[in-house]
Amino acid sequence: VAGTRWVDESLVARRTLLRENARLREENLLLQSRFQRYAALEAENDRLRRLLESSLQAGDRVLVAELLATNPEPSTHEIVINKGSNAGVFAGQPVVDASGVMGQVVHVGPLTSTAMLITDAAHALPVEVNRSGLRAIAGGTGVDDVIELAYVPTNADIREGDLIVTSGIGGRFPRGYPVAEVRRVEIAPGQSFARVLARPTARLTQSHEVLLVWPRAGTGEPDVGPLARQ
Repeated sequence: VAGTRWVDESLVARRTLLRENARLREENLLLQSRFQRYAALEAENDRLRRLLESSLQAGDRVLVAELLATNPEPSTHEIVINKGSNAGVFAGQPVVDASGVMGQVVHVGPLTSTAMLITDAAHALPVEVNRSGLRAIAGGTGVDDVIELAYVPTNADIREGDLIVTSGIGGRFPRGYPVAEVRRVEIAPGQSFARVLARPTARLTQSHEVLLVWPRAGTGEPDVGPLARQ
């Protein structure tokens, strides 16, 4: 009898331990899930803080928007954001993140808008070399992390590591926003122009939030429509 009672008590204790173990596993999983969510929220807050800090430094009127989707076509570099004409968004409006220029709005709906990224082969942007003041046109190549500066003379003052910024010419983008860093300057014998490749400073394939930029007071609204290659 004593042996049977001991076996019964042992079985009850084992079942209790198993239930307690399962409960602890569930609680641990829940805590891990909450921790991951808190970590994601902290990262999002950090991104938003950097976005707002960059806008305050620039002194332009801005609006934070969230990225909703990307164009699945590999040859088309476009994103969809959650702000539209109801929020005052307009075609041609600059789109930036905390690290630099991302592109510009090409289509506006009431609640959402589509922006073309600077790496799209149809996109072009007036820029200048921050160090030397050399002006050029930065065009997309269709590759995620590469843009190209067109018609740069072989004797131009430009070199690897130079920061490329918006020049403000054309009135579409305010002057001084970071665009890209020069990664390669190729000079072929007998050619009048160098091949200059640069990597965008913006996190084009990673940013979840962007800034829509309005011109400063008195500069007027940019021309409607994207600045594109002819």
